[in-house]
Amino acid sequence: MKPTRRVLLAGAALAPSLPAAAQQRPPARPAPRPGQASPPREPPGSPANTPIGAFNTQARHALIIDFETGATLLDKESDVLMAPASMSKLMTAYVVFEMLREGRLKLDQELPVSRRAWQMGGSKMFVDIGTTVRVDDLLRGVIIQSGNDACIVLAEAISGSEEGFADLLNERARAIGLTRSSFRNATGWPDPQHRMTCRDLATLAGHIIRDFPEFYPIYSEKSFKYQIAHAQENRNPLVQRGTGDGLKTGHTEESLYGLTGSSKRGERRVILVMNGLPSMRVRAEEADRLMDWAFREFDNAVLFAEGQTVEQAPVWLGAQRSVALVPERKLTVTVPRGWRQSAEAKVVYDSPIRAPIAKGQRIGTLRMSGQGVPALDVPLVAGHDVAEAGFMDRVTQAFRARLTGG
Repeated sequence: MKPTRRVLLAGAALAPSLPAAAQQRPPARPAPRPGQASPPREPPGSPANTPIGAFNTQARHALIIDFETGATLLDKESDVLMAPASMSKLMTAYVVFEMLREGRLKLDQELPVSRRAWQMGGSKMFVDIGTTVRVDDLLRGVIIQSGNDACIVLAEAISGSEEGFADLLNERARAIGLTRSSFRNATGWPDPQHRMTCRDLATLAGHIIRDFPEFYPIYSEKSFKYQIAHAQENRNPLVQRGTGDGLKTGHTEESLYGLTGSSKRGERRVILVMNGLPSMRVRAEEADRLMDWAFREFDNAVLFAEGQTVEQAPVWLGAQRSVALVPERKLTVTVPRGWRQSAEAKVVYDSPIRAPIAKGQRIGTLRMSGQGVPALDVPLVAGHDVAEAGFMDRVTQAFRARLTGG
């Protein structure tokens, strides 16, 4: 057998597969008329990597991914360990969501407030020592108010101590694919060993959105009132401005200002993680600017439906002469709206394929590439069974192959 590499679609041939929005760039902003103010300059910062060229951001660390395809749209030091501050409370909430799903906690369950929780500094829910607080209130204290005291109440109830809860966070983080995170507490309180990466935070955000649709809407609530006279507002600027629907901010002297946020526009969702911004104002402005850029410059295109034939591959010594190669799942790719029709799709497999072949058997790869198109390898499987040919048919095929040199 010899490897087959065939260009399936390239350039303009691929363009009809994409939605019209993905083939055209929005019109450029017209030049200002005499006497009219010039458009704002690109804000200061340093460049991040994107599939369409460098793009400046003031964030020290940043990552933007498409929720459906997982394509990286922007990357700046996304795999470098950093102090996540209160963004690590996303992991605390994830474990609580798991406990609720498994029935080990209940939303109306009352949990006791210890002296340690009551005395905890930083942002607070303002729970009182010696009282009990409902789990659903504590969740809102963590998610909306960023309450360190609420985190400790939950941690002590689940694991007996915050230290024991940190061990649980590390265990569950590894289980869901957070490969570099290290937790030392439930709150994100400064600790030189408490570290995460932008990529781990994006992975965690995706799990919360995908795994717990019943709890994710809490992140979009704009305020929550508990004990004190006035409600505390959600610090997430995307939520307050209506340009996103959730997740978590963070701030310490070391980390500066950070955000893990998500926004859905139409059928498309994007996850943004950034850290190391100098102020709340800049964090809010960068969040909107980067989200707008991600939705403006990229779109998703369905190239093949689940089970749709991509290629007919020749079969050797089979009851059928070919087998359909199909993707295991719907093939959606994220492409630049202003792409230069350079996308290329290649089908790679060893030909001919020896029978018998089972439906679903991995046979080849569909390889996407091109200028501005995030590289993607998609497994291709057999769309149907192909039985081995009968004895006389196998003899005939072998004889013909000898005559033709195949």
